[in-house]
Amino acid sequence: MVSTSSQSEPIIYEGQFGEFTITDRDRQDVKIYRGGLFVAAVAFALGSFLLLFWGPTPLVLASLTPLFALFSCGLAVSLLKIHIYLVPLHRLLQLFLLVGTIAALVLAVQSNEPLALFVYRHPLSILGIGFTFAALTGIYFKEAFCFNRLETKVLTPLVPLLLLGHLFGFLPLATKQIFMGVWGVLFLVFALRKVIQPIPPDIGDKSVFAYLKEQKKRTPQTTSG
Repeated sequence: MVSTSSQSEPIIYEGQFGEFTITDRDRQDVKIYRGGLFVAAVAFALGSFLLLFWGPTPLVLASLTPLFALFSCGLAVSLLKIHIYLVPLHRLLQLFLLVGTIAALVLAVQSNEPLALFVYRHPLSILGIGFTFAALTGIYFKEAFCFNRLETKVLTPLVPLLLLGHLFGFLPLATKQIFMGVWGVLFLVFALRKVIQPIPPDIGDKSVFAYLKEQKKRTPQTTSG
C-alpha cells in the first residue's frame, strides 16, 4: 500500500512492520547495484563471445584476464549495494566473492599461463575461483525468488551445473560451450531488464530491515565466565 499527502512530501509505503519512505540514497544504492551488474554482465558476455567465436587464440586468452577482473569488480559493487533481508546470507555472498577473488589473483600471479587457460586445463581450480560464481549464483537466486524472472530461474541451476561439469568432467566440450553462450546471453538480458525495472521493488520492504535491526539490538548478549 502506498500513500502520500501532497506532491511535495515523500511517498509513504506500508510495510509488513510499519510505514517507511524511500530516500534519494536508497535510489542511488539501487542504481549502483544495477550498474555493477551491468558492468559484470557486459564483461562476462564479451569474454564468453570472444572465446566462443574466435577460439582460444593468444589475443583472446590475454583479454580474458582483464575482462574477468572487470567482471569481479562489477560483482563486488553489486554485492556491496544489494538489498538482502538476511544479513548472514549477504555477508556469505560477499565472503564467497572475496575467496574467489583471492584464488583468481593467486592463480594469475603464480601461473605462466593466462588465467582462463589455466582454469580450463586444471579443473580443480574451480574449488577456488568457483566461489566468485557461487556469489553470482546467489544474486541470480535472489532475483529469481523475489521477481520470478525467467532468465535468473534458468541461470540459477545452469551456472553450478556448468562449473561442476567442468570440475568432475561429466560435460562434453560442446555442451559446455552451449552453456557458456546461454549464460552470456541471459546474463545480459537480466542486466538490461534490471535497468528498466522500477526502483522501489529493488529496495524492498524497509520496515523488515528496521525490524531485524531492532531485534538484533534486543537480543541478549551472551557472556562467558
